[in-house]
Amino acid sequence: MTAPEVNTYSSKGLSLKVIGTCAGTSMDGIDIVHIHFQQEHPEAPLRMELLHAGEVEFDGALKKRVMKIIKFNKTSPEEIAQVNIQLGEFTADAIQQFAKAQGFSIRDEVDIIAGQGQTIWHLPMPEMFEGDQIRAHLDMAEISVIAATTGVTTLSAFRVSDLALGRQGCPLFVAWDALCATHPTKNRAVQNIGGIANITMLPAGDVTLGYDFDTGPGNVFIDGAMRFFTDGAQQYDRDGLWGAAGKVDQEVVDEILAGPYFIHDIPKTTGRETFGESWSEDLCRKVLARGGSKEDAVATITRITAQALADAYRRWAPPGGIAEIFLGGGGSYNPNIIGYLREQFPDTRIEMLDVIGIPCGSREAMDFAFKGLEGVVGRSLIVPQRVESSRAGIIGQMQPGEGVHYHKLLKHVQDFWGEFPVERRMDPVLKMEVVGAPKFPAENGN
Repeated sequence: MTAPEVNTYSSKGLSLKVIGTCAGTSMDGIDIVHIHFQQEHPEAPLRMELLHAGEVEFDGALKKRVMKIIKFNKTSPEEIAQVNIQLGEFTADAIQQFAKAQGFSIRDEVDIIAGQGQTIWHLPMPEMFEGDQIRAHLDMAEISVIAATTGVTTLSAFRVSDLALGRQGCPLFVAWDALCATHPTKNRAVQNIGGIANITMLPAGDVTLGYDFDTGPGNVFIDGAMRFFTDGAQQYDRDGLWGAAGKVDQEVVDEILAGPYFIHDIPKTTGRETFGESWSEDLCRKVLARGGSKEDAVATITRITAQALADAYRRWAPPGGIAEIFLGGGGSYNPNIIGYLREQFPDTRIEMLDVIGIPCGSREAMDFAFKGLEGVVGRSLIVPQRVESSRAGIIGQMQPGEGVHYHKLLKHVQDFWGEFPVERRMDPVLKMEVVGAPKFPAENGN
């Protein structure tokens, strides 16, 4: 018996190579990936193959300038205009440096560049701030500079696009995490500990049921404490050594976690404008004033991150709890955070994202590559559950690359759609094959 013929809608297939970037809240560097996306026709699964991954350090005068703007919430139109261009130049240079180090040609092997600029201000919950505030977001790294430098069509501003659709613009990882990690029978979570910590909850069996939110500070307080105590000589607590050498002041932890953001229900997101360097420094002084040591301060601040994560799992996990947690972000290497979570959830499998085919440090850059692909192809993302608006939309803003390159890209996309109905083209991808990922149910023998 022959298999039924599949309607391919005269599609010529999709085959696009995308660079994704992410400049995180920690501001320690820019993560960069190079991905090959393929799809045989509009109703076939999307296929994702990671070709290259890396990071370019972000340091020096520009980093200090950006951190100063955020810390003191003071700048000028002149400075904003300049910093936007400078961040665009830095990103373009970082992409070129990455491609050279990895041994591939941007002009020949990249069809799209997509990423998040450096977040300058994130105001998703204006009711928590004083004054006449509105919901707003700004990240900067001028994509016109990136496109002109590389010749490649470039996308960004995904967060403000999501905000315009009625949501908070962050964490904005549900679609990617769902396609990579949803399990047919197990509730899972993807946990990222960058500057800010966030969790994507993935109920079993359905990629459309996920939801995500920020739990609060990830590394931002810890990094701030290390800079405070070392006068900037150490940017983070390497291997958690300072935190491990100290004693947690639980009274301080409990006081902070009783604050308005932590007790607020989801959806909720946050950033440095709430959990910034000044608050970290105040916490350091507070622990010292209570007779603690520098190490005690770092241990206490680290526990704030860890306990906020544990509290979030208890409050907002799907029915039945979480069977497996997959870790991403620099804070995932801090044994004081992960050790605490293992103690709190001894029956939960806790692993790095690498075990499901997503490198721990590349998850967010990979997600932005996917967002860029979908923005060019013209599809929406899966809309999260437990958010203010269920409105779908094609997100991101685009700067075309060089003329021939751009028109070849447009033609390729149109050839992919073929005769597929226009009214269905915005529907989100619901199945993605990750090249190299383990298959269910053989994974780990479970």
